Amino acid sequence: MNALSPLTERAMQGGEIAPLLPPLRGRISQHAPLGPRSWFRVGGPAEVLVQPADAEDLAAFLAALPLEVPVLTIGAASNLIIRDGGIAGVVIRLARGFTDITVEEDGLVAGAACLDMTIAETAAEAGLAGLEFLAGIPGSLGGAVAMNAGAYDSDTAAVLDWAEIVTREGALVRVENAKLRFGYRHSALPPGAVVVRARLRAIPAPRETVASRIAEIRAAREASQPVRARTGGSTFRNPDAVLSSKKAWALIDEAGCRGLTLGGAQVSEKHCNFLLNTGAATAADLESLGEEVRRRVRAATGVQLDWEIKRIGRPSAAGRTAPGAGDPA
Repeated sequence: MNALSPLTERAMQGGEIAPLLPPLRGRISQHAPLGPRSWFRVGGPAEVLVQPADAEDLAAFLAALPLEVPVLTIGAASNLIIRDGGIAGVVIRLARGFTDITVEEDGLVAGAACLDMTIAETAAEAGLAGLEFLAGIPGSLGGAVAMNAGAYDSDTAAVLDWAEIVTREGALVRVENAKLRFGYRHSALPPGAVVVRARLRAIPAPRETVASRIAEIRAAREASQPVRARTGGSTFRNPDAVLSSKKAWALIDEAGCRGLTLGGAQVSEKHCNFLLNTGAATAADLESLGEEVRRRVRAATGVQLDWEIKRIGRPSAAGRTAPGAGDPA
């Protein structure tokens, strides 16, 4: 590992990274609250929140930022538990400069901050089919690429041609689908890379047909999921078919966890693979409840559920319980 520069060493030892931050045309905020940005509405602040103006701004910033400074990217924060102690280092959040959509004859190119629902609706208005499944995914395109988000019999890997990324070293690179080595809720993005834009394939079709399919997906999601609650989407991945033929929600239900609570956190009674903030939950409540669900499912069924929701940041020193500890009432 290369020796730190004197400035970097002093800043890292003193716990203050502000002197290390390069210029940015966008916005830099210190000790920025992240809880209000999260769909769960929980979590501590970012030490530094960076909102670049565009991809070139982001690339220049990362190229000049010492590699020793930790960097984490969040999107719509729909599939995250941000821990109560907040996030050390730099948090990158893409905003207005990353929301453009260009419609083409057989697809569209969209910025990474575009909401999945907006992409689906734009495709429908243009008479393009194949992207309707995005209407059932609460999040943004960057996150969809990073985790190969999917629903309603399709996923991002099935429609992505390429993604443009900014590497941690500040290089702007276009990556073809095959090089991302997509798997179930997984992609092989380089560590620290930020998705900034992507092209999605689609097929010309009557607008009414595409719009009707989006309406069906919306109705199905509304009927089966707690979409109006403070939640983060599916909590656990469906297990590999070799381990169980049942989906995660069925295993959770079988273990008697439907409606289970801890503090202000609850397992949804409507869809028990969703955790809810009933109004006063902490991130520690949500994470501990999730770990308790995993423990009970394993005890009842022998299957170990894996988290789908990302849990990031530092626990609060005054956190309620350590994950997996205790027995929720």
